Amino acid sequence: MFGKASSSQLSVSLGGSGALSHVYIQHPPLRCSIPGSKGLFYDDGNKLILSATSDQVFSWKTVPFASHAAPTSDSISEGPVLSIRYSLDSKFLAIQRSNHEIQFWDRETGETFSQTYRSETESILGFFWTDCPKCDIVIVKTSGMELFSYDPESKSLHLVETKRMNVSWYVYTHESRLILLASGMQCKSFTGFQLSSAGIIRLPKFEMAMAKSEANNKPVLAAEDVHIITVYGRIYCLQVDRIAMLLHPYRFYRDAVVQQGSLPIYSNKIAISVVDNVLLVHQVDAKVVILYDIFADSRAPISAPLPLLLRGFPKASSSSSRTGSKDTDSSEANDMSDHETIIYGDNWIFLVPDLICDVANRLLWKIHLDLEAISASSSEVPSVLDFLQRRKLEANKAKQLCLVVVRTVILERRPVSMVTRAIDVLVTSYSNSIKTGSYFKGIKSEKAPTPSVSSMNISTSVVDESIRREDALGKSIKHGSSSGVENESLNRSPDFPVSDPEENVRLENSNDHHSLGTKADTENFTAGETSQSEVQKLSSQSQLVGPSSSPLNASISENLESQAISASISPDEMYSFVFASVEEEMAGDPAYFVAIVVEFLRSCNVERIKVHPNIYVLTIQLLARHERYAELGLFIINKILEPSKEVALQLLESGRQNIQTRKLGLDMLRQLSLHHDYVLLLVQDGYYLEALRYARKNKVTTVRPSLFLEAAFVSADPQHLAAVLRFFSDFIPGFKNTADHTTYCRILNEMNSSIAA
Repeated sequence: MFGKASSSQLSVSLGGSGALSHVYIQHPPLRCSIPGSKGLFYDDGNKLILSATSDQVFSWKTVPFASHAAPTSDSISEGPVLSIRYSLDSKFLAIQRSNHEIQFWDRETGETFSQTYRSETESILGFFWTDCPKCDIVIVKTSGMELFSYDPESKSLHLVETKRMNVSWYVYTHESRLILLASGMQCKSFTGFQLSSAGIIRLPKFEMAMAKSEANNKPVLAAEDVHIITVYGRIYCLQVDRIAMLLHPYRFYRDAVVQQGSLPIYSNKIAISVVDNVLLVHQVDAKVVILYDIFADSRAPISAPLPLLLRGFPKASSSSSRTGSKDTDSSEANDMSDHETIIYGDNWIFLVPDLICDVANRLLWKIHLDLEAISASSSEVPSVLDFLQRRKLEANKAKQLCLVVVRTVILERRPVSMVTRAIDVLVTSYSNSIKTGSYFKGIKSEKAPTPSVSSMNISTSVVDESIRREDALGKSIKHGSSSGVENESLNRSPDFPVSDPEENVRLENSNDHHSLGTKADTENFTAGETSQSEVQKLSSQSQLVGPSSSPLNASISENLESQAISASISPDEMYSFVFASVEEEMAGDPAYFVAIVVEFLRSCNVERIKVHPNIYVLTIQLLARHERYAELGLFIINKILEPSKEVALQLLESGRQNIQTRKLGLDMLRQLSLHHDYVLLLVQDGYYLEALRYARKNKVTTVRPSLFLEAAFVSADPQHLAAVLRFFSDFIPGFKNTADHTTYCRILNEMNSSIAA
């Protein structure tokens, strides 16, 4: 269970829609109030919130999160309940009854059996189900860890393996499949195992860093100070050092555990969340949240620390609930409403990755990021775009924000160098998403047209604010306890399936210079890290085993679910929602805008991305409109504008005022072997004899003879008309039997008669 509720709670004023915050919880919460409930439990293997009464277990699905979700129930026998977990196939229900007994229910037959330990020298700390092929369930005791498989014949557990060691407490998350067993006087020595569908991996033993107090007392590390999280498919352990007021991240490899710097904390009580691969460190005493993007090289916060916001709570209800709370006759509904306004109450338990459980009031909240507020809090546009491009849960919104940001910085004529860096971020992200296939998955998953800038519900004022503000930040995590029933910290993506497919671990060889994340989580990124170099660099901060290390990663199948939509922006979208709209609003000398477009073309060329001809056409229109034909000619000659039919036709159109530009268009048609168009344009320009020679040489038979005959007739030159008639009579079988031949022969005779007269 999550723990006993405290009567001391803090109520804060509700933030309206204008309140500034980067992280929020949305009202209403999931209400898990059941009469006679013995408490709430979280089953992170199945993503269920559980409530047990004397004879029933109620369960609510947390994925997808829905505040109106109805519970399902199973009947159980009466008795104490310390922990509850369903098997991963949902066939069994296990309840820890005491420190020496775990009871099992076969949900199909209703039969029960128990696993009991009689020794007084050891006690059960907890248990969890696993998809490891070697075992079905793991029971952790003070004397070590036992791995069991279920025997359907004897309908009991069969002991597969025992790993003996002294254990003070442990932490485990199903997402990482990683268990850390704490031992020693200060509980800072750890033994780790990853139990996944790929098998069992034993990690090297390591010790966590702990500062000494002024009195030289040796602090003892508690379970709530250690958190296992999964970010971008990488497994980290976060340790809170309350003496040094630091948060130490550790990265796991097969043969090494590497401490990766430290993050400052500003509160004695720290909680941890992970939302869309963003690390949230709740400074509970200070009532603020600090955000970190661990993927970035910098350990600086994403933005300034701001409070956690409650959204969607009706103000009228809030007011009436507070008035009613002063009245002894206030209704139970008003009391509940009052409880729901409490932020960072003592009853809150943070469930990694993104849930908050109010154990006293039986409420479950889901944590959300406000991408719009985050993007508005930083003046470093490339960094903001880089952050937004990595977002998956709200990829459409992230894409819209990116488009608005880029459009705004161009309209405000920000320095070309800054806009160039911003464009490079977007183009590189798109290139990587194409290589990994995530962009096409995003198109398939969205099933809707790409939103236009004009339809975005994001005001330009937000972007204006984002370009003027400075960023700052910090973050941390919350975990389980040593009671054996709170010690399963949760790591979950809101889109994770309830049961996980078999393949859930991917260990990469560091010598291959691959990204340290899972294959799914490296979409949109190209990070070439090697654990060996990192180990050498940080060897003084960690315990190493072996010369090189392979990264330990989380479930591929779970991470794939969270990456259904990409925030990447294609060149077509850049044209439609940025360049085309910006061109309509910008006035004056086009040099700035042309420079931006050229930088975009350069970036696309570096990444070998095909650009839609519309962008080239737009560039030609800009230059021609301001009669910058010399520059336009250089752009064509130097292949800055790639040849295409659309570009050639635009050159011809713009060349009405400049013969050299029109000639460039004609030459481009010929280079592209667009013979029909070339011949047609020669005829339209009056060069019908040249067109005939070209058509004969290149065997162009698609242009109607009447066009040539009409052009020759307009010239009023009977010799030319006779030459054209003779040409078609000689080279087109059956032409002499056509109406065109009869008509123009008559016209030719009339012209000759008039000349003779």
